[in-house]
Amino acid sequence: MTNLKKYTALPAALLGAAAMTFSAIAVPAMAAEGEKDSPWLVRVRGLAVVPDEGADVNPLGGTVEIDEDYVPEVDISYFFTDNIAAELILATTRHDVTWKGAGSLDLGKVSLLPPTLTLQYHFMPKETYRPYVGAGVNYTIFYNEDAPGGAITSADYDNAFGWALQAGMDIDMGNKWVANIDVKKIFLNTDVSLNGGAVTADVDIDPWIFGLGVGYRF
Repeated sequence: MTNLKKYTALPAALLGAAAMTFSAIAVPAMAAEGEKDSPWLVRVRGLAVVPDEGADVNPLGGTVEIDEDYVPEVDISYFFTDNIAAELILATTRHDVTWKGAGSLDLGKVSLLPPTLTLQYHFMPKETYRPYVGAGVNYTIFYNEDAPGGAITSADYDNAFGWALQAGMDIDMGNKWVANIDVKKIFLNTDVSLNGGAVTADVDIDPWIFGLGVGYRF
C-alpha cells in the first residue's frame, strides 16, 4: 500500500514554507497599518467529484467509465494579502471503474488521494460576497486498487501530476465565519495496467469537483 504520509508531506511543506516567507515580508507592513484579519482560513466542505473521463484501451479498444463520489473535504488557506491566498485541499475518494466497448466489463475499484495547491485572487475581500479564482497543481495518489477477479486479476494505476483551475465565493456570515461554494476542474491523466500489462489504458480522468461548505478565519 502507498505510504500516504510521504506524498502529502510535500504540498503541506510547500504551503508552510510559502506562508512563513510571506509572513516575514508582510508582518512589518501589517503592524504599521494596524490590526488585520488572521491570514489563516480553514474550510470544511462536502464535495461531489464527477469524472469527465476518456481513455485509449489496448488491445480491447473502447473506453472506461468512472463513477462519481461524494466525500467530505478540509482545506486550509493562507492569505498573503487581502486579495492573494494559497489554498491546500485534502480529501480522498473511491470510484468504480468499468470498461465500455462492444459490451462492458467491471475493472474494479480504486481510491484517489489528490492533494491540490492553488494560488487564488480574491475580489472584494471586505464585502459580504467575496468571489475568487485560482489555478495550481495537483498530485494524485492511487491506492487500494481492488481488481474484481475473474477476467481482471490485477490493476495498477500510476500516480500523476495534473493542473487545477477553480472559481468560488465566500459569503460573510459574521463572527469570522463564511459560507463557501467552490468549483474546480482537475486535468489529470494516468496510465493503467491490467493483468500485469496484458491490457493497458491511457486514461484522462479530468474530474469536476463541486464543493459547498463553511469556513472560519482564525
